[in-house]
Amino acid sequence: MLQTSYVKYIGTERTTLFSHDVKNFEPKERWQWRLSNSATPVPRGAFPFVGSIKRLETVRALTSTTPSGLNPRILAQIEDKEANYVPVYVMLPQSLFYLQLDIISTENQLEKPEELREKLKTLKSADVDGVMLDVWWGIVESKNPKMYDWSAYRQLFGIIKEQGLKLQAIMSFHQCGGNIGDIIYIPIPKWVRIIGMSNPDIFYTNKGGARNEECLSLGVDDQPLFFGRTAIQMYRDYMMSFKENMKDFLDAGLISDIEVGLGPAGEIRYPSYPESQGWVYPGIGEFQCYDKYLQEDFKAAAAKVGHPEWKLPGEDAGDYNDRPSSTKFFRMDGSYITEEGKFFLTWYSNKLIVHADRILDEANKVFMGCKIKLAAKVAGIHWWYFHPSHAAELTAGYYNLTDRDGYRPIARMLSRHNAILNFTCVEMQNYEHPRGAKSGPEELVQQVLSAGWREGIQVACENALSRYDRNAYNQILKNVRPNGVNKIAPSKLRVFAMTYLRLSDRLLEENNFSIFKIFVRKMHADLDFLPNSDKYFIPIETMARSKPEIPIEDLLEATKPEKPYPFDPETDMPVGGDNLFDVLFMLFGKIKSIFT
Repeated sequence: MLQTSYVKYIGTERTTLFSHDVKNFEPKERWQWRLSNSATPVPRGAFPFVGSIKRLETVRALTSTTPSGLNPRILAQIEDKEANYVPVYVMLPQSLFYLQLDIISTENQLEKPEELREKLKTLKSADVDGVMLDVWWGIVESKNPKMYDWSAYRQLFGIIKEQGLKLQAIMSFHQCGGNIGDIIYIPIPKWVRIIGMSNPDIFYTNKGGARNEECLSLGVDDQPLFFGRTAIQMYRDYMMSFKENMKDFLDAGLISDIEVGLGPAGEIRYPSYPESQGWVYPGIGEFQCYDKYLQEDFKAAAAKVGHPEWKLPGEDAGDYNDRPSSTKFFRMDGSYITEEGKFFLTWYSNKLIVHADRILDEANKVFMGCKIKLAAKVAGIHWWYFHPSHAAELTAGYYNLTDRDGYRPIARMLSRHNAILNFTCVEMQNYEHPRGAKSGPEELVQQVLSAGWREGIQVACENALSRYDRNAYNQILKNVRPNGVNKIAPSKLRVFAMTYLRLSDRLLEENNFSIFKIFVRKMHADLDFLPNSDKYFIPIETMARSKPEIPIEDLLEATKPEKPYPFDPETDMPVGGDNLFDVLFMLFGKIKSIFT
């Protein structure tokens, strides 16, 4: 029997409250923490290990045995260091191009399962925690409404489970094809597209009338156009069928989170920069609110505030590949700062937040009682970040300016669902982009992650482009633990998990994979693999019902900008041993940014 103690932290000091005899030390009995403040209640935006926290105290003590003679103080420090462990997931590809084999074909067949097993076994040898996978609406419900075929995905989930990997499942209500990195075509269900032939306004539309069939317009969220169902009802039914057919995998703990698709590429945004319509980086993109449903909505909203004469932006907003300075709307003294412009941008961004909130609410009702987390992805639109208009963010629906935070209202909305904010482009550095694009991925990542932490939610991250070099890995490591590893306590700031894009034959090449394995080890804070690492940080609990809807006025209170949390200039756990290629890559990027 071991005598251990209940403890509390005051600042960084550990103080014994009282002693308690304990035995049977099991991982499920790790310490959990709550915020408490003897003087005042915890304010909105408080987050464990962040800000002016006066006291952290245990709500459950150890109740188990440990190796004989192990000092409780040492044991507690070991557990604290384990809280620095950031799980690493790897995105599985859909395409032959990436892996020399299809995983699930457009005909809903699992291709070459034995080869896939070998690839996953190799991946597991790097101690990755799990994989992420698109679960395509256009494959599962392709033939007829409410006719779901999960057989291929069940086979795939079984193989993933065999390899001892966890799974992040994406409810992919969008098409594959038309976005950066897409090289195959998986459309949304054919029967939905047939409806679009007679009613093309179910799709997002730009000012020129071009329709985008990547996903349905949020304008049809409440329109019963799909054999009597609305768009939101179709998404709900799909998720319910997934839950019913994957119950054994959910009960077994295979699935750690469900990322709910909320727009093109599964992201909370409008399809403002489609390569399929000619967009090229770093074009500002175009607003996507000209289907008849959104036009009618805007007209009614303008009339409600006494301005029936206000119109949606027209030619003054430019085309996909314009620069901000070449448009009347986004230039330095442009329309975006007028009363009419501000009204439009508020309406445009609010519609997106409400759309995401309503679908997540349905997801919560579906998965309530399951031991998983919900997640939503926010796009990393880093170009024109340093232009006053943030033009590319605005066309995508992120009303983000120097004097207005466009991301914290999204984080506040996610807080009522206890959902994870998943953000991208964490591998990028400013010097890697042409100077003329006024790109700021580093500052954008810092802003968005800080917005999530301030709203008390978990944040996760992805790389936007496939990278195999140490510079990219070290940038990711800096962002996942912005203030480094705390060896005597949990990190003050830490992402919930990181997903690497993506599994490919190139990643598995000997040199690339050797570096990747070091990267995974550093993400794990130089610790051995932990099978249930969330228990040492923020444990995944049985999903409860979402909190009440937050009024839009309260969400908009979060637009008041605050300085982001400070990030260290570099990681304290680098993937070391820079080789000549990495050095030349970095130098080339810096030189290129100067002359472009």
